[in-house]
Amino acid sequence: MGFEKDEASSSSHVLHIPREETPLLCKNPQQHLSSQTKTFANVFIAIVGAGVLGLPYTFRRTGWAMGVILLFSVAFLTYYCMMLLVNSRRKLESHPKKAFKISSFGDLGFAVCGPVGRAAVDAMIVLSQAGFCVSYMIFIASTLANIFNHETVTNPDPKIIGISPIVVYVWSCFPFQLGLNSIQTLTHLAPLSIFADVVDLGAMGTVMVEDVMVYLQNRPVLQAFGGFTVFFYGLGVAVYAFEGIGMVLPLESEMRDKAKFGRVLGFSMALISVMYGAFGILGYMAFGDETNDIITSNMGRGIVSSIVQIGLCINLFFTFPLMMNPVYEVLERRVTHGQTCLLLRWGMVFGVSLMALLIPNFADFLSLVGSSVCIVLGFVLPALFHLIVFKQELGTVGLVCDGALTVFGIIFAVYGTWSSLLEIFATKA
Repeated sequence: MGFEKDEASSSSHVLHIPREETPLLCKNPQQHLSSQTKTFANVFIAIVGAGVLGLPYTFRRTGWAMGVILLFSVAFLTYYCMMLLVNSRRKLESHPKKAFKISSFGDLGFAVCGPVGRAAVDAMIVLSQAGFCVSYMIFIASTLANIFNHETVTNPDPKIIGISPIVVYVWSCFPFQLGLNSIQTLTHLAPLSIFADVVDLGAMGTVMVEDVMVYLQNRPVLQAFGGFTVFFYGLGVAVYAFEGIGMVLPLESEMRDKAKFGRVLGFSMALISVMYGAFGILGYMAFGDETNDIITSNMGRGIVSSIVQIGLCINLFFTFPLMMNPVYEVLERRVTHGQTCLLLRWGMVFGVSLMALLIPNFADFLSLVGSSVCIVLGFVLPALFHLIVFKQELGTVGLVCDGALTVFGIIFAVYGTWSSLLEIFATKA
């Protein structure tokens, strides 16, 4: 297939350009292989993100029981599809006649389907990563507006020099993001990923403690099931919350004892699922039908609440360039042959900022991204690639599983995208 010819374009240690497969905790590809503990930390960093903040609102929409079922079902399917990628890579790299070197999801797509496979993965990575960053900007602007320009009885429509606070905060971030996104290497940004997750955990812990205290005082009426109409909404947010499949191949290749990668990954996914479930349930239990799309806006206006919310904003502000790096890798590889292009990067930052102003609801946008590109990237493509690689060896059960994931994934993606778009336009109207 000519895979060896393309190898230099997908290996960061050859060109010294950060690629979409570059692990956030690894500054040098020549460092020692990772222990089980470090692999667990990397998986945790790759998956846990801003999506968790929309889970209580999602549980309000779906009901707590349906929300939990969806969350754990998506977690299991995500783990299963991650292992499909790992097994497909191992199969191809062990081929006796073709010396494949597969470092990333895009490499696997190229090895299985040629340029079409790489193009499909690249397109989904660009859309999903840019979508994550749009949600970050929505969160930052909405949170700052809630803290500093909240509505009151005397001022129901607060403005900053006659302009919506959200518009002001989005464009205030814009010039700083231009500078951060001009950095060509992840080396200087990687420590920020650790800071981001520390802030995430601290904020989640604070929110959960306050949720328990509020619930003990209010005890609102809760619903267990919200009906079929919100099924795809909940599915989209759950898929978004567990998105991280693009990092699974580089993390597995870095692990010292690769035979135990599945066990470490499974434990990580189980722990994250329990943490997500507890966060979603406690947030919904505390505020019931008053649960907002961003749970931190339910916390009131005390000093602790404001510190937590501002800390999360700082977290996402510095996570933004990290999440956009895979987008730049793909676009610069295709447009400028791997050379850094500041105009392209600035154009993407402008586009993301502009899109954030057009989306009225944080959780609705999580559902849209999760229902569309994340389902394709996380379920459809891994199952399809596995089916192609193992087509001569799969039994009936394997064929049915891979085929069902591919077909139903496409159906869910189409219908879920349509449902999410209806929610967004209905909110805007």
